[in-house]
Amino acid sequence: MSEIVVDARGHRCPVPSLRLRRAAEGLEGVRLVLLATDPMARIDVPYLMSELGGRVVSVEEAEGVLTFTVATRAAPKD
Repeated sequence: MSEIVVDARGHRCPVPSLRLRRAAEGLEGVRLVLLATDPMARIDVPYLMSELGGRVVSVEEAEGVLTFTVATRAAPKD
């Protein structure tokens, strides 16, 4: 599974979620890592991923930076 990093540090809501949405658009079976400093991302990212059919794999916080690892929905099997 490939991984894409989306750096939204220093941006406030809704920019982190919008950048994550844009990066995830049209991708299936991909992991993305979102770096964010806005605490609202803790609410926005899980909501966004459920809307997109993906999931939050993990959330970590270190030195004021939230690191979300998310997975887009898997490609349908033929």
